[in-house]
Amino acid sequence: MSHNALILQGRFPAMIEVQSHENEEKSFGEFRRKVRSAEVLSAAMQRLLQSIHFNGRLSVIVRNGQVLKSGYEEGYFRQSETGVTARLQ
Repeated sequence: MSHNALILQGRFPAMIEVQSHENEEKSFGEFRRKVRSAEVLSAAMQRLLQSIHFNGRLSVIVRNGQVLKSGYEEGYFRQSETGVTARLQ
């Protein structure tokens, strides 16, 4: 093996690590942008929420990129005759 090959072989894992870190930063930046602009639901889920006139809160618990638990609080923004009320389930 030539001296140049040994030098390149030694640098390659570091290049992959830097590239991986840059991709991770880029992905996290995209994640933050989507959350800030409320782009967190699929189009199908948004249509379903609109079709049932859902008013409330949705929550999602994620671990290692997988959804562990999700839930909703129905009627959070519902108004009654005496004013705004929150009904948690």
